[in-house]
Amino acid sequence: MDMYGFYTGKIFDAYEFLGCHLTPSGAVFRTFAPAASGISVIGEFNGWTEMPMHKINDGNFWECEIGGVKEGMLYKYKIYGRNGSVVDHCDPYGYGMELRPNSASVVRNLYQYQFHDEKWMKKRTDCMDKPLNIYELHLGSWRTDKDSENGWYTYTGIADELIAYVKEMGYNYIEMMPISEHPSDNSWGYQNTGFYSPTSRYGTADGLKELIDRLHQNEIGVILDFVPVHFAVDAYALANYDGTALYEYPHQDVGVSEWGSKNFNHSRGEIQSFLQSNANYWLKEYHFDGLRMDAINNIIYWQGNRARGVNSNAVEFIRYMNQGLKRMYPAVILAAEDSSAFPGVTKPAEQGGLGFTYKWDMGWMNDTLDYFKKTPEERTENYHKLTFSMMYYYDDHFLLPFSHDEVVHGKATIAQKMYGDYDGKFPQARALYMYMYAHPGKKLNFMGNEFAQLREWDEKREQDWDILKYPKHNAFHRFMKDLNKLYLSTPAMSAKDYGQDGFRWLDCHQESKCIYAFERTDGQQRLIALFNFSGVLQEEFRLQVGDRRRLKLLLASDAQEYDGSVEYKKDTSIPVKKGVASINIGAFTAMYFLAE
Repeated sequence: MDMYGFYTGKIFDAYEFLGCHLTPSGAVFRTFAPAASGISVIGEFNGWTEMPMHKINDGNFWECEIGGVKEGMLYKYKIYGRNGSVVDHCDPYGYGMELRPNSASVVRNLYQYQFHDEKWMKKRTDCMDKPLNIYELHLGSWRTDKDSENGWYTYTGIADELIAYVKEMGYNYIEMMPISEHPSDNSWGYQNTGFYSPTSRYGTADGLKELIDRLHQNEIGVILDFVPVHFAVDAYALANYDGTALYEYPHQDVGVSEWGSKNFNHSRGEIQSFLQSNANYWLKEYHFDGLRMDAINNIIYWQGNRARGVNSNAVEFIRYMNQGLKRMYPAVILAAEDSSAFPGVTKPAEQGGLGFTYKWDMGWMNDTLDYFKKTPEERTENYHKLTFSMMYYYDDHFLLPFSHDEVVHGKATIAQKMYGDYDGKFPQARALYMYMYAHPGKKLNFMGNEFAQLREWDEKREQDWDILKYPKHNAFHRFMKDLNKLYLSTPAMSAKDYGQDGFRWLDCHQESKCIYAFERTDGQQRLIALFNFSGVLQEEFRLQVGDRRRLKLLLASDAQEYDGSVEYKKDTSIPVKKGVASINIGAFTAMYFLAE
């Protein structure tokens, strides 16, 4: 390992040196603990008795080699602090950990699994000019296994059903909520203890590799939710690792996050090397196709508070990491969950930006959901909540998310947020999703949204698949499948997401009628998207569409097959006369046309 690079935060391969590495006769253990007065390895291979480690290199690293160590054995580091403390810690660079509440690291052979996804890896892209339709899921509650003790499927056990479902529904990527080891199920993986350890809830490292391998072989990309901001407070993990604040800030005013966890000290090169090596680890060793990075606002600003100023060292860290990852993996997707207005989040690092591929459009999400909660009368007053997004849209490369955060903590699910009673929510939710998929930007939808789940997400329960027996939910599910597949097969909806010639308002001044119309194009196809959110039938609405002969209907949210009230013929089209089409638009209806 490049020691100078480690200390200055420039390396991406620290995990290849630190941690536990199998040898022909056993294993070698290495850890970084500059303030420790002594460290021993304890584990199954030595009866949990102490095997002292010795200092190497500059005295800040500790090492020992032990015979008889095998794959799957448990171990810890017993670390003696200079203040007299003695704490058993898991390995910060350990490739595996045992299931909570236990906390030992697990010896893993990182290099025994052989991937078979060469075809995918060679052709994958960051989807900048292609459709990107992400299905976000929590592995433990997507479906539950009635035959397992905790209800969890293994990584390999869930593969067949997950692959079949994602392909059937028309998603081309999945995003896994964090799978680094974490002690509390209800943290959803956002408060980690084992940053290099795939959670043992669902099996082994090789099991995770096999799942990703099989997804790739079925043309499905995989994004990992990555947490570079904070870590769990548990004493056996990173907190006060060598008896001092090694990974965290030493001062409480910036050392403790708003979630009660410890903030990484992004000012230290050793911690920068730890995190960017961790990012590289998931991309290189597991073949993940991208990272969604959590809480980037809390990296940009001290404690996520703009009033406290920019954390310049943390910003430089994220910029350098993204630049390095993109250099190694040009096709990888790096997505920022960032609610700030910080400039240049998706601008290349070489040009002074942060170097992300995409930024979650939290403004679009909040404005859109707020609009759909309102009565039709209130929507006339808030009409431009749905036009505002295009005022700033070209500032960054945006991704439109309806994520897990929008279906928890009393916020209600996406379908439940819609104004009105049970029956009235479905047509609005269908129109909402058609607006989302026609709007420029890549797409992300959380599990359960696709069949209009009405119960908020609970990590302890599987999704309410049984509600598909009810006609309205079944029809909504069918609608989402057709919408997804239309999105994947229609270049006009994605090829020029970030080119200003890919979008054009046709009508955005129908405040009293709550009608919106715009055009999407890839330079050849012209898709016309028309929306009526007023709750009132709009008869013979005149839409200026230019030099086309007719509008061929592709999809209508009020079609009978989706539990709507209108029966459309397969060849339904509307003539264009002198550049104008006259269209009847249902009460809460969205329509897509191909302009021919």
